[in-house]
Amino acid sequence: MARGLVVGNWKMHGDRRANEALLGHLRQAPDGARQMAVCVPFPYLAQAQAALEGSAVDWGAQDVSEHVQGAYTGEVSAPMVADFGCRYTLVGHSERRSLHAETDAMVVAKAQAALAAGLVPIVCVGETLAEREAGQTGSVVSRQLDAVVAGLGERIDEVVLAYEPVWAIGTGRTASPEQAQAVHALIRKGLGSACKDAAAVPLLYGGSVKADNAKALFAMPDIDGGLVGGASLKAAEFLAIAAA
Repeated sequence: MARGLVVGNWKMHGDRRANEALLGHLRQAPDGARQMAVCVPFPYLAQAQAALEGSAVDWGAQDVSEHVQGAYTGEVSAPMVADFGCRYTLVGHSERRSLHAETDAMVVAKAQAALAAGLVPIVCVGETLAEREAGQTGSVVSRQLDAVVAGLGERIDEVVLAYEPVWAIGTGRTASPEQAQAVHALIRKGLGSACKDAAAVPLLYGGSVKADNAKALFAMPDIDGGLVGGASLKAAEFLAIAAA
């Protein structure tokens, strides 16, 4: 799997008309840019597939159910997502953990479901501001990572990991390159013997990534790309990040 990767997370934004313009611009991404993908709301997966198929940009979902099928009203399974040609799905995003009370065990189950359906799960880990200020960043991130490593076993090599400090998501605050690198190095070390090649597992930084800070972040040795929120809704900004 290519390490250089920039993934846009549209969150709950978009409409068909705006999406058409944005996806049309992204389709023109230059070959020299990093590998790119966009994770869009479920209703727009078909639109993303139609617009991006045959381009250099992949597409994916923002979540999947841990269940394959059944009486789970409102849930969307990994095989359903895969039906739309998705390559990726986010799993365990901090907003899912906080707003929907997703536990480490649920995140592992969703990652397992994604892999079983042929998707690449982008597994998110990260600490809140209170946890950082209490000096708990290492223990929180290690706990979240250890659950995924234990749950996926040898298949941990097939995932993407994203470090997203919760205090930097949608706040305009960004971890300094050195702060982000310290946690990424911890994650890389935590993968340890669980991976055939820990250095080959892509580690993304997510948290107010913009064109003006992407170059410094991506210059860090263990930061392989970005998980981009608001800036991914602006084609020029997102393309600039990918080119950083």
